[in-house]
Amino acid sequence: MTAAVRPAFLLPGLGLLALIWLLPLEAVMPVFAAHMLRHMTLVALAAPLIVLGLPGAVTWLAVPPLMAAVAEFIVVWGWHLPAAHGLGRTAPMGFVAEQASFLAVGLLVWAGCLRADRPLAGAGGLLLTSMHMTLLGALIVMAPRDLYAAVCGTAPDLDGQRIGGMLMLAIGTPVYLVAGLALTGLSLREEEAGA
Repeated sequence: MTAAVRPAFLLPGLGLLALIWLLPLEAVMPVFAAHMLRHMTLVALAAPLIVLGLPGAVTWLAVPPLMAAVAEFIVVWGWHLPAAHGLGRTAPMGFVAEQASFLAVGLLVWAGCLRADRPLAGAGGLLLTSMHMTLLGALIVMAPRDLYAAVCGTAPDLDGQRIGGMLMLAIGTPVYLVAGLALTGLSLREEEAGA
């Protein structure tokens, strides 16, 4: 029997998806920062809410946490390579592919890591994801030049790129870290109760 839908999680998750895809973010912030805000909302905010809101429906996504974390690493770092990022920013189908793959791996990570039967493995997957997101965000912030202007055909905007990197650090690092630590605590409590 599958768990019931939990609207308290699902509705905010779907609402975040609607907001990040419908709001004209580029009108109020640098283009790269808007792009990063969409990315981080998909993988670190909307995806866990959707997984918590549809616990029965996403069980088929519950792959081993390390496998899910590696898949997200490949997708996230891959789309941040200049040529792939340029495709995601300049071609409508590239944007759709990028956004869909971010949401897919976000759902994969959270479904795999929030499995009730493996909290410590889930903690490991989330902490690994926190580390690679932190590293990528720091590299983007500390880059000495705009990494994407040439491939996107835009004027260099190093400040916009740094804001985007800071958004990655401000959203991704704490979300994955806190969730990973919470699962570690849950695992320790379960061990104490079983002892």
